[in-house]
Amino acid sequence: MANDDLHWFLTLAELERVGVAAERLHLTQPTLSRMLARLEGRLGVRLFDRHGKRLTLNEFGRVYYEHARRAQGELDSAVRELADLAHPAKGVVRLAFQHSLGARVVPELIAGFRRVSGRITFTLQQDAADVVTHTVLEGRADLGLLSPRPTESGVGWRPLLRQRLALAVPPDHRLAARRQVRLNEVAEAEFIAMHPGFGMRRVLDELCAAADFRPRIGFECSNLGTIGGLVAVGLGVSILPLEHPLVGGPQPDPALIPLIDPEAMREVGLIWRTGAAPSAAVRRFRDFTFEWAHPQVGPA
Repeated sequence: MANDDLHWFLTLAELERVGVAAERLHLTQPTLSRMLARLEGRLGVRLFDRHGKRLTLNEFGRVYYEHARRAQGELDSAVRELADLAHPAKGVVRLAFQHSLGARVVPELIAGFRRVSGRITFTLQQDAADVVTHTVLEGRADLGLLSPRPTESGVGWRPLLRQRLALAVPPDHRLAARRQVRLNEVAEAEFIAMHPGFGMRRVLDELCAAADFRPRIGFECSNLGTIGGLVAVGLGVSILPLEHPLVGGPQPDPALIPLIDPEAMREVGLIWRTGAAPSAAVRRFRDFTFEWAHPQVGPA
């Protein structure tokens, strides 16, 4: 498959509509249809099943898509590596991270790095922890920051810091004045949680399982600040990083009580795709994160 074919085929496979894909690619719909027909003719198989105006990858198409996606990732890596060789002081780092790290950890990390590597730029992506992992595995990001450690194969991991966890309760809750608490003391409470797939949801589920109860989930959302606000107005309890900066509003912040349960910590780490050849800029940033985190964690 020619390099020019990769982009339009991947775009069509992901959008699943010829008209929408043609508009994205700045092509006419008949032109894109002819390109697809020529590709399928060369391969001798149909890649898509047709359902009116919608296309879906069939068995042949899914195999071809996975190879094309990996090939595009390798070509993108080659372009970045050549750019690094031609302009060693420049470079781009594509960093994906989960939402809860965007308020403090990521800004502090990048600010520290830019003080010593000012000409390197960043492309930033925020999403749920499992999406961050797959973004790195698929080559759409060079590095990822998330918690907890992903379970997928093919991912390198280096712990950077550990954050204490706290039980978040309304300011007038019976436990609000306590200096510490065990999670099973609120086993009967209604919990406010992140959506499944988010790192803090996995942390919550694992801590509750260790405390021998299954949380009763009343609300699910995708932002820790929103969870803090819902807790503050009395809609439930939750688990938050003890030092998580909540965005203030007209209502008071929730009370955060340190948990004394074993493993009531959130380990934040850096991931990358094993076997991928990182650019010089990515290597420099990855090395910097290890040095930046050294006071917080011991050797890996």
